[in-house]
Amino acid sequence: MKYYIIAGEASGDLHGANLMKALYKEDSSADIRFWGGDLMQNVGGVLVKHYRDLAFMGFVEVLFHLKTILNNIKICKKDISDFQPDVIVFIDYPGFNLRIAKWAKTEGFKTHYYISPQIWAWKESRITEIKRDVDKMYVILPFEKDFYEKKHHYPVEFVGHPLIDAIHNHPVMDSGVFRKENQLNDKPIIAILPGSRKQEITKMLSVMLSVVHDFPDYQFVIAGAPSQEFSFYEGFITNENIKFISNKTYDLLSNATAALVTSGTATLETALFKVPEVVCYKGSSISYQIAKRIITLKYISLVNLIMDEEVVTELIQENCNTKRIREELKKILDTKYRQNLLEKYEVLEEKLGGIGASEKTARLIVESL
Repeated sequence: MKYYIIAGEASGDLHGANLMKALYKEDSSADIRFWGGDLMQNVGGVLVKHYRDLAFMGFVEVLFHLKTILNNIKICKKDISDFQPDVIVFIDYPGFNLRIAKWAKTEGFKTHYYISPQIWAWKESRITEIKRDVDKMYVILPFEKDFYEKKHHYPVEFVGHPLIDAIHNHPVMDSGVFRKENQLNDKPIIAILPGSRKQEITKMLSVMLSVVHDFPDYQFVIAGAPSQEFSFYEGFITNENIKFISNKTYDLLSNATAALVTSGTATLETALFKVPEVVCYKGSSISYQIAKRIITLKYISLVNLIMDEEVVTELIQENCNTKRIREELKKILDTKYRQNLLEKYEVLEEKLGGIGASEKTARLIVESL
């Protein structure tokens, strides 16, 4: 069978790679073309376009890059037409993927969606497009099944969260080896996860690292995104207690005592590695003001959304400053506070449904064909 997979971000690349591995197991003759990243490329298939050329965040930023986005849509449609896949699998990235799904449906292609767009957060009106254009939806968050089936009468499959697979399958690196390979000293590690896009990294790194002088007994280790060069981060490394490693986020979290994390999938990854965290987010003023008016969620981190309570502290926009980060980091380094947080993390993992999301999704896709 021929599969066309579209992932437009770093998290989609991760989940796409695990899905591809599972598809190759289910269908030994699978022929896969995809939009994604290095992780998917390492599995096999043919990479059409890298997500580093696709990821634009914020309302204003999208407007500035509208010509590029429209051109990518045109390229994608032509490539699908030339390839003639048996199924197209969309992974999140709704602004792009739902446009392609609408076209693909009219062209007679089977359309499957793995990792639902977060329409429960904003643009709930997209349910009309999804019902019309998506043949099968595989959801990864427990509350999404009720959202789709009870509220919108649209059947979906809850397959569990693929991050559990990714973390479960990640080999554990010895702490001493990890430190030696990455020129780290024996001080406890505070992981800094500032995101994967240049815009958010630029916004977040300076404020995250502004507390380094207040914690001299720790080393702050920046998790470099695979899509960015070291030269981009170099200007932020202004202190001997600031270290940098690239494309080894899971190894870093395996050895971290605490973490400062930009909102996104990384907040959930950090929790599943059982690392106490503070969630930090700053967007452009205009994008934030727009988002505040159309997003009605109580929380921005997946950890809190899944648990439906503030398990991890969220420092958003003006609250994301040196003083507040310092205060909250001190809290999560406190033994009693940490223990309570770690107990909440155990409940969180139970809610996510255990291992096997990628295999279950691949099996359902292949069976449907």
